[in-house]
Amino acid sequence: MKKSFYLTTTLPYVNADPHIGFAWELVQADILARWKIKEGLEVFFNTGTDEHGTKIYRKAIEEGKDPQKYVDEYAEKFKSLKKKLGLHESLQFVRTTEERHVRAAQELWRLCMEKGDIYKKKYKGLYCIGDEAFIKEIDLVNGRCPNHPNLELQEIEEENYFFKLSNYKDKLREYLSKDSVVPDWRRDEALSMTENMEDFSISREKTRLTWGVPVPGDETQVMYVWFDALTSYISTLGWPGGENFKKFWEEGQTLQIAGKDQVKFQSVIWQAMLMSGGVKNTDKVFYHGFINSGGQKMSKSLGNVLNPDDLIKKYGLEATRYLLLRHVHPFEDTDVTWEKLDEWYTADLVNGIGNLVSRVMKMAEDNLGNAVEVNSEVNKNGKLITEINEKLSEFRFQDALGIILAKVGALDLEIQNTQPFKLIKSDPEGAKNIITNLVTELSGIALELEIFMPETSKKILIAIGANKKPDNLFPRLD
Repeated sequence: MKKSFYLTTTLPYVNADPHIGFAWELVQADILARWKIKEGLEVFFNTGTDEHGTKIYRKAIEEGKDPQKYVDEYAEKFKSLKKKLGLHESLQFVRTTEERHVRAAQELWRLCMEKGDIYKKKYKGLYCIGDEAFIKEIDLVNGRCPNHPNLELQEIEEENYFFKLSNYKDKLREYLSKDSVVPDWRRDEALSMTENMEDFSISREKTRLTWGVPVPGDETQVMYVWFDALTSYISTLGWPGGENFKKFWEEGQTLQIAGKDQVKFQSVIWQAMLMSGGVKNTDKVFYHGFINSGGQKMSKSLGNVLNPDDLIKKYGLEATRYLLLRHVHPFEDTDVTWEKLDEWYTADLVNGIGNLVSRVMKMAEDNLGNAVEVNSEVNKNGKLITEINEKLSEFRFQDALGIILAKVGALDLEIQNTQPFKLIKSDPEGAKNIITNLVTELSGIALELEIFMPETSKKILIAIGANKKPDNLFPRLD
């Protein structure tokens, strides 16, 4: 029986078009899914859309649309990323307005209520529309929400349901003491959050917010969007019950990918909800940094937003995947501009991989009578070489591609040192042996590129099989 692996991205809010940060998260997840499939595991790869809450309701009303029609339109935009980004065919998609998800969110609520972890009380506090959350005064920065400093906080008083997060301090600290968070400093952040945990509101009065999952047994309240949305990680598997839930969540290895601003929600609140509901905790959460541009956080007002559609239009799908994986740090924030992207594209792909393929296959086409039969050890048993496996197990996508790029450089140097295109006149057999070896090494590079750039890998292998120089893989920029 195959081992199973469950992998999910976060579910982005559908109040704006997909941005480059989420596209990057999807590509990271895609690489991990392809890697695990290559290793022989059965993989459940998940993403989706978070479609409830105040921001979405207000946005729909502003545009004069019914909220359901509004989220339907945006859900399709996010679904289209599967093809646009070349994501693996196995990718699943869950929406928080789906009936199966609503049922799951309500069932988790019931279980937490039965456990005695949900109660109702009146509350007064400062509310941030951007975070869809109440903000404690100790967390304010200059009197504003640290994540949305441009938004005015609202002072709200109402009666809501609360979750007894304080009941889970010891269990959360035990969970977080294990290898449950990458990188380590995000785990330390989560642990620090358990020091002074307070119970948190998990519902809103229906008179103030109608767009949400109804609270079971109370028609006056809807669920707080985070309680609803986090449940998507198991509703997509058919929970409660379901064969997929048993296979991939209970018996498999589970991994969530999220941005660094999600630590509280993914590794504290969600894990406590699972504990309360009697559901196994996530095995590991990997937190990535942010993509900034020109030294500033991306925003429409600054005009520095990078749209994944624009990158794909300029560089192509495969190059866009490469640029995000090779040049955006997996853990830290990375500054990305069009100038840098142009430089990386030209150096690594036009003058690097693309040029090497052209040089090697041109020599093979001109001088070898038959295609080189490839039996590369690099893909023995369908597995990647140890060094790349190690980097992927540590989520170091940059370094994994760096290993491959170093091989590209080494082959370029070998061509420069041996010059088989000149040697062919004085020592034909010697030159042919060198070219044959170059083709064999190139096939190894192609196989290693497969999970990162599947179409590029395929084109190189087809060219080798046909013993023909292919069309330019990466055209020069105008």
